[in-house]
Amino acid sequence: MGSEERLREIFHILLDRYGPRHWWPAETPFEVCVGAILTQNTNWGNVEKAIANLKREGLLSPEALRDVPVERLAEVIRPAGFFNVKSARLKDFVGYLFARYGGSLERMFAGEWRELREELLGVRGIGRETADSIILYAGGKPTFVVDAYTKRLFSALGLVGPGADYEAVRALFMENLPPEVPLFNEYHALIVEHCKEHCRKTPRCSGCRLHLRCFAQSLTRI
Repeated sequence: MGSEERLREIFHILLDRYGPRHWWPAETPFEVCVGAILTQNTNWGNVEKAIANLKREGLLSPEALRDVPVERLAEVIRPAGFFNVKSARLKDFVGYLFARYGGSLERMFAGEWRELREELLGVRGIGRETADSIILYAGGKPTFVVDAYTKRLFSALGLVGPGADYEAVRALFMENLPPEVPLFNEYHALIVEHCKEHCRKTPRCSGCRLHLRCFAQSLTRI
């Protein structure tokens, strides 16, 4: 079975187990961008609290984030952790958005998404996972998001090497699946859901529908 067939099989196993995840939970594309920055090094529950604070304070817009003092912003997003760093990162992102696109996400997403990806990677504090999350979930462009869960699961399944870097893991999906936004969106969300339940740093294999595939792969390494 080739990589494409295996990827599709895994997707359907996960979809059958968890159902559609309806991810990313946000009311606007800009909220997705903010959430993608805030979720660095924390869990989603903390991000939700920070976003609720931003909404309550009327700060969840490019103009409001541009104009609010960075110290006040840091206090508002405190639940997300690393709030001083993340307030500066949000300021850097909206600064880029206004300098390059006049504050318009529509203009930002209107061009070639691969070029946008390179631009975003040049913004301080935006790495590959954050850039791909913004492009996929806020922009609706077909780039695959890779996180630590993705690396852990697909290394266990033998589809990437244990030391594979971000771009190598991303290439597995980009080169073997059709560039369809709904597919990439759902696949990444299902990976996260599955790994939160089973593929942790200390695996919980009981009840895992992919366990036998991981076990078979481990036998090939003996």
